[in-house]
Parts: sequence; C-alpha cells; structure tokens
Amino acid sequence: MTIWEMLAVFVAGISAGTINAIVGSGTLITFPVLLATGLPPVTATVSNALGLIPGSISGAIGYREELAGQGRRVRKLAIGALIGGLTGATLLLALPSTAFETIVPILVALALALVILQPRISKAVQRRREHTGTPARPDGGPLLFVGLMLASVYGGYFTAAQGIIYLSLMGMLLDDTMQRLNAVKNVLAAVVNSIAALFFLFVADFDWTAVALIAAGSALGGQIGAKIGRRLSSTVLRILIVAVGTVAIVQLLLR
Repeated sequence: MTIWEMLAVFVAGISAGTINAIVGSGTLITFPVLLATGLPPVTATVSNALGLIPGSISGAIGYREELAGQGRRVRKLAIGALIGGLTGATLLLALPSTAFETIVPILVALALALVILQPRISKAVQRRREHTGTPARPDGGPLLFVGLMLASVYGGYFTAAQGIIYLSLMGMLLDDTMQRLNAVKNVLAAVVNSIAALFFLFVADFDWTAVALIAAGSALGGQIGAKIGRRLSSTVLRILIVAVGTVAIVQLLLR
C-alpha cells in the first residue's frame, strides 16, 4: 500500500466513523477505498469490520448522555445483536460474495420507508395502545428483538446501512426520541462489529495496515459524528437518514 493509498484509507476511516455515529452506512465509504487499494472483497470486508470497531465504540461513548436510563433495553437488544452478528460473520465465509447483493437494496429501501413513516406509525400505535389499554414495552418486545437480530445477521455479513435498518425498526416499535434511539444504534453496531471481528481474527485473512488506518480514523470520526449528531433535531436527523440511505441504495445498485 502506497503512502497515498494509506492516506486515502485513513481519511475514509474518519468519514466512515463520522457518518456511522450520526446515521450509519460508513462502510459504503471505506469498502470501495479498500477495494481500490487492491484488497480482495472478503479481505476488504473483514479488514473493514475490524477497523470500524473503535469508531463504533467512540460513537457510543459520544452518545453516553442519551444512553442514560437505557441500560436494560440495551443489554437485551445487544444479545440479539451478538447472535445475529456472529451468524452474519459465519455466512460471509460460507456464502458467495454476491449472496446478499439482490436483497440489500430492498432492505434499505424498506427501512427508509419506515423512517419516513415513523411519526405516523408511532401515533397510530399510540392511539391503539390507548384504545386497548396496553402499555408500551420499553424494550420493544419479541418483534423488535427478532427484527434487530435479523438486521444484525446482515450487519455481521457486510454492515453497510445496518444503522438505518436499526433506527427504522426501533423508531416503529419504541416510544422514544430519535437521538436516544441513535445512541442505542451505536451500541448495537459496536456489538455486531466486535463479535464479527473476533470471529474473523481466528478464521479469515485481513490486512493489518488497513485495519490500523481505519481504526485510527474511525475512532476520531466517531467523536466528530457524535458531536454533530447530538445537535440535530429529530426532523433533521430523519432527513439526513433518508438522504444517506438513498445514496446507499444507488451505490449498492451500481456495484
């Protein structure tokens, strides 16, 4: 890897860490850069997953105030994320690299639709709860647990736009602000990246130079993203999610 390629990977890591903390989809920045340096797709995917761990943790730390009072919720959902992430990492090595290419844009598009409709869906769910007298479940119940676990399978496989899928599911099934849900999203992403990376350390090839550069860049980007993201209103954050998700769909379709 040349000095210019190393610089490009480092800058991509900063960008990915920043956008992951705010929305997600940072892999759509780092992955093409790694491929451009000559790394094979699976090696690039594994190196990317390892390198983004510090960024995910950094983003979660940056949102620590929004995580206050969500310990029980996070612990429960993290179990599903851990199971899903490990399953996805296993599938990455067992399935052909094109296995998810068809379904991923569809998943992201559905997630974006849920993000756009989330205010209306939440109001409809709230009215139904008031009518039936059923209280909201602070952890989202089995439906959210299973949904996030399945999303984490995809996250362990590739990670691009997994944060958008997380936010769409939580926004639909949890009665909370977008900022607090974004904080939970960062923790779940950190769990998935970490468990997938631990698995890859023992069974897959990766490039230590790429890992180190993305790790350093994403850790810095995570702090930048948290500072920016925490200042955004729920409406602006939702608009940003839709914008980034749309770009993600276009890029995935053009691959």
